[in-house]
Amino acid sequence: MKPSNKASFQRVINATKYSLKGLKSAYINEAALRQEIWLSCITIPLGFFLGQTPVEKILLVGSILLILITELLNSAIESVVDRIGSEFHELSGRAKDIASAAVFMSILLAGMTWLLICFF
Repeated sequence: MKPSNKASFQRVINATKYSLKGLKSAYINEAALRQEIWLSCITIPLGFFLGQTPVEKILLVGSILLILITELLNSAIESVVDRIGSEFHELSGRAKDIASAAVFMSILLAGMTWLLICFF
């Protein structure tokens, strides 16, 4: 039997609630995310101010949002790995290190974007 159409307004409301619950949980439990959110409160308005064209503005702001997105994914991976067990395992360490490297790469991208747009 084919399931009923799940694309209802209630589903959107529920998905939004779950997303906000996830943001709250990450903010409470992840110091790095808190720091990045507070920094983004400065850099996002600054990006809108410093960008001369719509493309520059979206690059400046988007690069900051990418850091937050990557940090959220990193936090999710760390939570899942920690849920599995607290004993050391090479693959668990590798997963956490790779997720951390993704955050680092997003920070590098944002830094390069800001430098190139603001100073060149």
